[in-house]
Amino acid sequence: MYTSFNPRVASMQPSATLAMAGRAKKLKREGADVIALSAGEPDFNTPEAIAKAGIEAIQEGFTRYTQNPGMPELREAISAKFARENNLQFTPEQILCSNGAKQSVAMAVATLASEGDEVLIPAPYWVSYPEMTRFAGATPVIVPTTADTHYRLTPQLLEDAINPQTRVLILCSPSNPTGSVYTEKELGELVEVLQKNEKIVVISDEIYEHVIYDATHVPIASQPDMLHRTITINGFSKCFAMTGWRLGYMAGPMEMIKQASKLQGQLTSAPSSIAQRAGIAALNMDQEPIRLMVKAFRQRRDYVLERLNAISGVKVPKPEGAFYLFPQVNDFYGTVAPSGREIHSSDDLCFYLLEEHLVALVPGAAFGDPNGIRISYASSMDDLTIALDRIEVGLTQLTHP
Repeated sequence: MYTSFNPRVASMQPSATLAMAGRAKKLKREGADVIALSAGEPDFNTPEAIAKAGIEAIQEGFTRYTQNPGMPELREAISAKFARENNLQFTPEQILCSNGAKQSVAMAVATLASEGDEVLIPAPYWVSYPEMTRFAGATPVIVPTTADTHYRLTPQLLEDAINPQTRVLILCSPSNPTGSVYTEKELGELVEVLQKNEKIVVISDEIYEHVIYDATHVPIASQPDMLHRTITINGFSKCFAMTGWRLGYMAGPMEMIKQASKLQGQLTSAPSSIAQRAGIAALNMDQEPIRLMVKAFRQRRDYVLERLNAISGVKVPKPEGAFYLFPQVNDFYGTVAPSGREIHSSDDLCFYLLEEHLVALVPGAAFGDPNGIRISYASSMDDLTIALDRIEVGLTQLTHP
């Protein structure tokens, strides 16, 4: 049996969100009535105008390779989107379209960070950031945040984490897994720290840009002197309910994009021609379907937040965007279930709720905060109601010995 593998791959941890989703699907196949609140995927269909554009691309035979960075027409549409919605000026040549925003983040990290470099990652973080960093040969430096600051990085935390090896800061706003959104004032304070450390480049993951409720999305690239040292990541999966279409993009300084494009050319080449045509339609269509989707997410957020706040021992900051909550549940550590199962960690708690109460969540340890769990409310209100009933029963049954 072959056992000699690249150590960077062998040491890589599997995605906890995909693992939990897989465990829930396995139980469902076995006949269990599992409700999964673990996946980061809108439960809405792709809007009709987008789907129609994809179908037409197939019918017209538009099924061949495009230019490696993406179709000029798509990059032009993305450039116009940045100017229209974010007041950011990027030429089409400063935009690289990839097979999903995840690929864009991975290529940005691999392009910017290497052996001996450090990448600052505020926690809670999206599960893939540290693994992407390690695969690039760099060292992830986790900067813990707290519920008291709504899980947002503070200037002092940033300043304390920076050293001569710091090369990249990854920010995600709106955040997966917390739903937190940085204000313009907060970004400005972080920029003041970064201006004293000019060698640091920011990778700004803005994939949830339009899934926002009580805040305004502000790209860090729009802040003074940040356009030339920021790679902005975005895509179509979350805001346009296009997860399976696999289409994302990055925008930034020309030389950085050229290097990332070179990497993509040797790995995957351009994303699907069909998805690219659909992406053009998404950027040019009436945005009412997106507004309706976000309205539904807001209603669900309010409902889940109210239910969780009514459970003794659960503490949850109000998320301002995305479709997740990240409650602190460490008050339940050290408890015992009626079955005799002991709860010592977020993993224990999530597997207890999955196996004994048939609700799939994701342990907070996977996101760099062992005191929390991630709950996705990208599910129907009927499913959310049943799931919250089960969670409430499961948590209230736990007792301290």
